[in-house]
Amino acid sequence: MAGAASRDKLVSTRDAILRGALTVVGEHGVGGLTNRRIVAAAGVSLGTLTYHFPSQTALLREAMLLFVEEETAKLGAIVDGYRSEGLSVEQAASVVEHVIAQLPFGADELGAHELYLQSARDPELQEASSRCFAAYDELAVTILAALGVPEPHRLAGPVVALIAGLQLRRLATGETDTPVAEPLMMLIRGA
Repeated sequence: MAGAASRDKLVSTRDAILRGALTVVGEHGVGGLTNRRIVAAAGVSLGTLTYHFPSQTALLREAMLLFVEEETAKLGAIVDGYRSEGLSVEQAASVVEHVIAQLPFGADELGAHELYLQSARDPELQEASSRCFAAYDELAVTILAALGVPEPHRLAGPVVALIAGLQLRRLATGETDTPVAEPLMMLIRGA
């Protein structure tokens, strides 16, 4: 029993550090990621940070994977909620637009995009980034297959890229009403 409590505390400390890192990256960018900022955001000591994450790359990789794991779980739950309703492709595109409009519009979302960009500069992060996009692609395949879209594997990457690009535009411009349903329908119908 003591081992389980110790393990839970270890997971929650680790989780706090990862969330703290995402917050710092979202607020200050990867260049502004310092151990002092991370420990302040996470509420842990400097020794605890370095115990759990011996390098910044390891920390960034795990933070990225945590974000995507939670994001795909949240989006997957939404998909499961609509799956039994037998939505048409048009209805599904409208649901996607509504879901995107409800996504957080803050430091954590911005932090994830910062990490993807950092992956282009740091080959050690590219594997984690690839895993993240593979999870998004898998979710897109599941949705497209449930809608009866032919060759869902072929369309998954472009669908994910369209949605990610529209999200980036939303973050960069502050426009919260960027349309998603129409461009998504154009992509699916064009295929």
